[in-house]
Amino acid sequence: MKDNNQTKQSIPYWIKAVIVFFLGWVALYGTRSVLNPVMDNIQDEFQLSGAQLGLISSIFFLGYAGLNIPSGILGDKIGKKKVLVPGVLLFGIFAAITGMMPTFVLFIISWLLVGIFQGFYYGPQYGLSSEAIPPKHITLGSAIINSGMAFGLSLGYFISSYTVQTLGMSWRVPFYIIAIPVILIGLAMWWVIQDKPKTKEERSEAALNGEKLHFADLFKNKNLNYAYITIFCAIYAFFVVVTWIPYYLQHARGIHGTEVAVVSSLVPWAAIPGSLFFSWIADRLGKRRPVLLVMLPLSIIAIVSIVAFESMTVLYIALIGYGIFGKISTNPVLVAVVADNAPKHAYSTAFGVYNFFGMCGSILAPYITGLLTDITGTLNAGFYFAGILLIIAVISVLLMDENNRPNVNPTG
Repeated sequence: MKDNNQTKQSIPYWIKAVIVFFLGWVALYGTRSVLNPVMDNIQDEFQLSGAQLGLISSIFFLGYAGLNIPSGILGDKIGKKKVLVPGVLLFGIFAAITGMMPTFVLFIISWLLVGIFQGFYYGPQYGLSSEAIPPKHITLGSAIINSGMAFGLSLGYFISSYTVQTLGMSWRVPFYIIAIPVILIGLAMWWVIQDKPKTKEERSEAALNGEKLHFADLFKNKNLNYAYITIFCAIYAFFVVVTWIPYYLQHARGIHGTEVAVVSSLVPWAAIPGSLFFSWIADRLGKRRPVLLVMLPLSIIAIVSIVAFESMTVLYIALIGYGIFGKISTNPVLVAVVADNAPKHAYSTAFGVYNFFGMCGSILAPYITGLLTDITGTLNAGFYFAGILLIIAVISVLLMDENNRPNVNPTG
């Protein structure tokens, strides 16, 4: 009997949670990135300007960012799993519906709904994972979850590039294909994830201890505020790259077909070892600031180098460098900053607020980059502007005080 129990418990719950949440990010980014390689096709069909083309992603992320805080609050109140799983299932369904839309207006509305239902994910997921993962593994565990973004980006790029540019299918087909694994992943989450609502006794104890959610508390800790600024700048730069790099490769570098997916995927694939390595370093140090102060300046050099040099070799190195040091790799370290400083009884809401500010960058980046392209006639200005914002991120990290982290050194 003892052996059977040991077998049943051979895989700890927190590892199962990390695996299924990893798949969740594959679903989110796979759905988002099927759009990017077919932007040309959508532009031609609906006769769009550069700004209108960028507006597709901006509208999507408006819906996504707008739901981050409400979904976080709802997750803390009714249960995180009850918010997260329906969101995954619904954005999978609406991804397929988006591919059916005959006009630009209907396409935008359906794509907005995909963004809205993806907005149910971030706060509840990181709330659940932060509760499940042991503190000594929090940054590394978050990095493994986070690396699902890389797989998702690559998957979405490949599905669109292969079906449309290699097989000559309609640009609508990738939206149908990606919906299938998304719905299956949503069902897997329903099966695996254990929501742990507070018992009546725990709620009473929390009330006695004054553990009531005051939204303003999420802005009283200066480290949280600097994390909000940093993630905004990092995500802005990231979405300049992931939204526009396929378009840039086609129009500025003459790369077409599945080669677009291969070159674009250098960023997410390079991010996997970078994310795991720097997260491991952050856990070993027990500090986040020194790691971020290495990564952010190097990501500035990488993102500017993508467009500053004509050499294809430099382009490849820059894309790999941005993957290693850019947003995918910095995000788990910043997630640890939030976990170190946010009120524990409001984790889901805190992560929702954090991601809301970050995703405001994703709302602005596609449109502003498209607008700058229309004005200047080149995508370069958009990448340079992203580099300027990353300088602001470096300044924010410099201002963090790691001697004052309530969840690490409460008496400091």
